[in-house]
Amino acid sequence: MKHFQKAGAAIVAASLISSMLLCTACKNSEETKSTTSATTTTVEQTTTTTIEETTTEATTETTTEATTEATTKATTADPNVFEFTEANYPKLDGSTSTKPMAAAITSVLLGISREEAENKLEFHKTSQSFSYLMSKDADMLICAEPADSVFKEMKDQNFEYVMEPFATEALVFVVNASNPVESLTTEQIQKIYTGEITNWKEVGGEDRKIVPIQRNKTAGSQVMMEKIVMKDLTMMEAPTELVVGDMGGLIETVKSFDNSADAIGYTPYYYATNMKMADGLKIIKVDDIMPAKDTIQKGEYPFRTSYYVVMPKDTPEDSPTSILFNWVLGPDGQKLAEMEGYVPVN
Repeated sequence: MKHFQKAGAAIVAASLISSMLLCTACKNSEETKSTTSATTTTVEQTTTTTIEETTTEATTETTTEATTEATTKATTADPNVFEFTEANYPKLDGSTSTKPMAAAITSVLLGISREEAENKLEFHKTSQSFSYLMSKDADMLICAEPADSVFKEMKDQNFEYVMEPFATEALVFVVNASNPVESLTTEQIQKIYTGEITNWKEVGGEDRKIVPIQRNKTAGSQVMMEKIVMKDLTMMEAPTELVVGDMGGLIETVKSFDNSADAIGYTPYYYATNMKMADGLKIIKVDDIMPAKDTIQKGEYPFRTSYYVVMPKDTPEDSPTSILFNWVLGPDGQKLAEMEGYVPVN
């Protein structure tokens, strides 16, 4: 991926996220202040943020729902201080599974409720969001990796971009909760999706036909599947009724296909666990490794990928978009991503 170092990337207090956690316990407002800087030019921007009220609710390690309500105030006495406002806030787009991160960022930096932040955002899914970036209908993406065809289109249009990972993700496999299979090997999954393994009894299950559900070609999860699971293998041509257009549709199909436990599908780890979409399903082990934050971060779980922040390469270094881009990659952005249930990059 291309690397870009921004000048003057100082915003939001380094202790902001810690204060968010503290506010949950004591319900008190706390003012926090710090600076973070990059030095490729003489530009330096600093934002002082006051968190007046923040609520974060987390459940288990595998199912976390974070709700954030924050009010931020930026000091404007210093001419070098930067303040995000409704007028200058970058237009964001991206993947379904990264919209919660965008909503959390927007809530904190604009000082609006989580609900208001979510209503403000319109995400067009992974590959389509890049079209919005190229046409300047979006300033920055928070997304999964798109299909190769998207990279080719950007190259053909001489569209240069900056793309950096902000979180680690994994592709997990789900079956109906009543399916007795607990684990599959990488080879078994590959053979299921090439059409070589067709019955659950071949992988330790019941004598039932396997129904492998797929996503459409440009979906972020389909890109993950082809790149990190199938690699140089060709997936079987799936019947139209077994190709679903959105992640929610895949989850529902696996849950209820023909009222049986025959189906298998795949989804990003975050979508399954933190967006509560795997209720009624079973996430299965791969090569006897259960996908979890620690096994994904340590690289033990085999099917790993990343989530990214993306912006046009010609974005001015002192623009709100560049400032936001660098903040997401910095310590405060990483803390917020972890609080939202994403797996840190390091």
